[in-house]
Amino acid sequence: MKNNLTDRKLRILEFIIQEYIHTAEPIGSRTISKNQGLNVSAATIRNEMSDLEELGLLVQPHTSAGRIPSEKAYEIYVKNMMGSNFLKEYDKQMIQSKLGKNIDKISTLLQESLDLISELTNYTSIGILETQNRKRVLKNISLVPIDSRRIVIVTVLDDGEVRNDTMILHQIIDTESLRLISDAINESLVGKCYEDISESLFPYIKSKISEYTVALDDIFSFLEEKIHHPNDSFQLVFHGMTNIFNHPEFNDISRARSFFTMMKEEDLLKKVLDIRGIEKDNINIVIGDDRMDSVMRDCSIITANYIKDGVPIGKVGIIGPKRMDYQRAYSVMSYLQKQINRLLNDS
Repeated sequence: MKNNLTDRKLRILEFIIQEYIHTAEPIGSRTISKNQGLNVSAATIRNEMSDLEELGLLVQPHTSAGRIPSEKAYEIYVKNMMGSNFLKEYDKQMIQSKLGKNIDKISTLLQESLDLISELTNYTSIGILETQNRKRVLKNISLVPIDSRRIVIVTVLDDGEVRNDTMILHQIIDTESLRLISDAINESLVGKCYEDISESLFPYIKSKISEYTVALDDIFSFLEEKIHHPNDSFQLVFHGMTNIFNHPEFNDISRARSFFTMMKEEDLLKKVLDIRGIEKDNINIVIGDDRMDSVMRDCSIITANYIKDGVPIGKVGIIGPKRMDYQRAYSVMSYLQKQINRLLNDS
């Protein structure tokens, strides 16, 4: 499509896109002739705009004589026009400072990243932390008594995640016996990949403390279910949800309500974040895709994977209107992705 456009058409299209991004108002020929320096009349620009409309690159809202960019226009802009390094040194230092703190949890790194994205772009940020794809090492298991039959299993993993799960035993166990069971489990399982812990290890542990067979069967059955059939195969985190009110596209209450309702649909959001769009230097850009839920068709999404030891363990993203400042958003995501992956793999 870009090859079919003259230089003048491309300059007009780029101006309309950038102006619409910043004003949210349809752009007319007089505005272009005053600001673009093309040395041609408003009538000539109107003809060029008419051609761009026939090519499906401009749309005329029925309430205005001006034009706004179509999804196709944004795609051309993202692929061919926008720059890739529009972060000021101040922004880079802000990212480095916030991520440079002693962060020992991947989940904390995710939270800090999302906070930065929302602050630097004024859009809603979203993060997804995969739990099935991660290979996490077990650091400790503690068995904490609640009463004679109920206990809390406290599981500590090497990425800083701490799980607290309550379960009921079919054998009465005192505090000292629980400590012995904890010691035997830790001796055999600590240092192993949590997801790779096998049932084959359980008989060995039972052979060492056979008097607690009934309780151990309960504990091992519970652990096996939690490890190999987790309910939380992914975790979604949001920041800057109310940022959408800063954009006129969501001034309509019903549309804003639909957006907030959609953000509660975790499985739907997971699918949306996995849609493949325009790939640009490891950043994925989806512009109002038909594969998205109805309210999301008016949005664009920019995502970046974060990777540890060569394995994708999640992603961070931006959700905003199609009239997104792609240049700014892309620059933030690109720089942030490099910083996150460096921190994840330097340790």
